[in-house]
Amino acid sequence: MRHSRRGLRPAAACCCVIVASTLVLNAQADRPPFRVFEASIDDVQTALRSHQISCHDLVGQYLTRIDAFNRRGPSINAVETINPHALDDADRLDRVEATAGRGPLHCVPILVKDELDTGGLETTYGSAAFKGFFPSADATVIARLKAAGAIIIGKATMGEFASGYATSVSGVIRDPYDLTRHASGSSGGTGAGIAANLATVGIGEDTGGSVRGPAATGSLVGLRPSLPFVSRAGLLPARPTTDTVGPIARTVKDAAIIMDVIAGYDPRDPVTAEAPTLVPGTFVSRLNAQSLRGARLGVIRQSQDARTDSQSAEFVAFHRVGDVALQRLQTLGAVTVELAEIPNLAKRLDQDYDGNVFETEQAVDRFLAAETRPPFNTLREVLLSGLMLPARAATLIDSVNRTTADVGYHRIRQDVRDLTEHLLGVIKQQRLDAVVYLTADIPPIHLEPDVMTNPRAGGTRLGSNRRLASVLSFPAITVPAGFTPEGLPVGLEFLGVPFSDATLLSLAYAFESGTHHRRPPASTPALEFISR
Repeated sequence: MRHSRRGLRPAAACCCVIVASTLVLNAQADRPPFRVFEASIDDVQTALRSHQISCHDLVGQYLTRIDAFNRRGPSINAVETINPHALDDADRLDRVEATAGRGPLHCVPILVKDELDTGGLETTYGSAAFKGFFPSADATVIARLKAAGAIIIGKATMGEFASGYATSVSGVIRDPYDLTRHASGSSGGTGAGIAANLATVGIGEDTGGSVRGPAATGSLVGLRPSLPFVSRAGLLPARPTTDTVGPIARTVKDAAIIMDVIAGYDPRDPVTAEAPTLVPGTFVSRLNAQSLRGARLGVIRQSQDARTDSQSAEFVAFHRVGDVALQRLQTLGAVTVELAEIPNLAKRLDQDYDGNVFETEQAVDRFLAAETRPPFNTLREVLLSGLMLPARAATLIDSVNRTTADVGYHRIRQDVRDLTEHLLGVIKQQRLDAVVYLTADIPPIHLEPDVMTNPRAGGTRLGSNRRLASVLSFPAITVPAGFTPEGLPVGLEFLGVPFSDATLLSLAYAFESGTHHRRPPASTPALEFISR
């Protein structure tokens, strides 16, 4: 009898396993199917681990949304190039069963600004001059995303050669919250695409605010990192003293997760040599929903654009939302300090940003010289091709025959140093953890009907407050602050001293946790999905 009982135990155990497995399968069957609409990285990872969805179907859902909303339907024109291998990449990742073999971004579909070289995918830099160009190698950021398991689902439409909201390749990028307006620039495609749920997260590039503008316009989070944190190798440059690459996401945590993947030293970009000693463990581990308690925040109310009309109805509507956001910061425990106006701020930013025409030609020519068989070898050749939008050619022509050896460049750098010392002095004297202001004083302007032909059209900086961080090369993050009565998103920006990125992410996380302002645009709703 004893022997027979021992013989029964394996069978009973097997029966229990079958019953348990059946219960698990039934529980999964009872759950609603996973939908990518507003899904975070954690949501995606949980659904994949629990087999609620396959990587193939996850990518398929995003491809369905791109097909529905990118160039038909509302036609936001956020995606320039779809990765034709995305489903094959998904099938490969579906075969990675062991959790230990999965990266932190396993099967996370990412939309990447078309300014970053991506091997095997057409990369145009927003210009018809590079139509049909396929880089031979990945930018460092792209390589790190892929190594972490991400799927590059497509290249995001961008303002031509990193400026504006229009591209000579495919036209204008539309704001999904108001299709008659632009989506900011020049990472407008990334912002519009993530706002419309065409990917889980996105990558933008910020020279003069090109991460934060589209993020604010899209009710999103956008981080401009400190320069040494993220490599620019494989990125078409604009101004190396201010160019940086950062995440655009629907949540602060998603932005922090991306930073943990892309930050770090890269011998291809010497500026990152400081990164290993300055990256604070992980950015995610530093997030704290209580970090606003006791934080001291300096409030800047002056406009950074001299053209801003403070009497306009749009300005008033935006600042009503901003005032509520500042009150909420106080409710969440922050101490706000009203800062005195910086003398001639808007004029100095015009001079130090728009007047810096000295870096571009040298940087672009070096970049093209390192490419494999580019269609053009110099910026001058690109301009002479006649393929650029008139507005972009008109701004870039001022960069020709200018170098960083010019006296004008050194005058600008001296004023930047003076402005840096002034703001650092204020931050130190007031014991501030960060400075806050609205990312923009007004919504993006309506699309200009002649933007493809008018040499003075296509700008995205009217009413913008993004250039202070850019000119100083300071880190800054924008986070959703609410909506105007017309349903237009308003962004609140936190600016910090160099290498305070983890602090900025945590402050933004606390604000996000205490407000939950993010909401998706009505023009790109949830869709039913049929497996491909």
